[in-house]
Amino acid sequence: MSDLLLTFPLAGRQINRMGYGAMQLAGPGVFGPPADRQAAINVLRAAVDAGVNMIDTSDFYGPHITNQLIKEALHPWHESLCIVTKVGCFRDEKGGWLPAFSADELARAVDDNLKNLGVDVLDVVNLRSMFNVQQPQEGSLDAPLQALIKLKEQGLIRHIGLSNVTPKQVADAQAMTEIVCVQNLYNLANRQDDQLVDSLAAQGVAYVPFFPLGGFSPLQSAELTDVAKSLNATPMQVALAWLLQRSPNILLIPGTSSVAHLHENMAAKDLHLPAEALEKLNGMSA
Repeated sequence: MSDLLLTFPLAGRQINRMGYGAMQLAGPGVFGPPADRQAAINVLRAAVDAGVNMIDTSDFYGPHITNQLIKEALHPWHESLCIVTKVGCFRDEKGGWLPAFSADELARAVDDNLKNLGVDVLDVVNLRSMFNVQQPQEGSLDAPLQALIKLKEQGLIRHIGLSNVTPKQVADAQAMTEIVCVQNLYNLANRQDDQLVDSLAAQGVAYVPFFPLGGFSPLQSAELTDVAKSLNATPMQVALAWLLQRSPNILLIPGTSSVAHLHENMAAKDLHLPAEALEKLNGMSA
């Protein structure tokens, strides 16, 4: 893969397409502190040292935990580093994921992100749809999006993105404001967003798959295993490489709490999938 295909513009910067997702740095269930705080800090620093210049996070990871870790590990960070966060949810005392869409709740979420990251303005804030926690579901995002637009006008947010959304919600949002990225579930086994990926690519808008490796149910298939063996790579490296070759606007945010696993993920950017491998993977049953 050429160097040209390894970056994509986001938030006024050229972003290395292999980023890092901080969700796994919190405790079990993305709730509470990590078992080893220093290990989490080491992973963040190793990610930046390895060339990551986009980190995906949210203040409801923990809650507050991942943002506080990012601040401790990296602040003040270089201007080339883009921190992408998200709002639209809060955690109850048992770790449940509940919608937080009112203007007051969104303002409080933005304030929490600013405080815990130690910044005066947020690079990118994704509005996460919560009509269905597991998958996109139609419903109007006009009111919460308007609240974020006001916070942007106040200088607290530079750019707005969307998460867990339908193509209609993307189009409706674009009629209200610039949308710089869309973050949805997408991977080798979940390709329901194929048309949206291509549509956004044509517009020059970043698409950020969450759970690129399957999330809580890691990707598994005979085709994936066979291709990995033929290329002397791991199945997860192949899954990441497939996403990088799928479309130039795809930015990856695989998460890990292990430095060794981080470097394994990063190596996927140098893995080229030949035509026969792509054909086998593209025919893989979900």
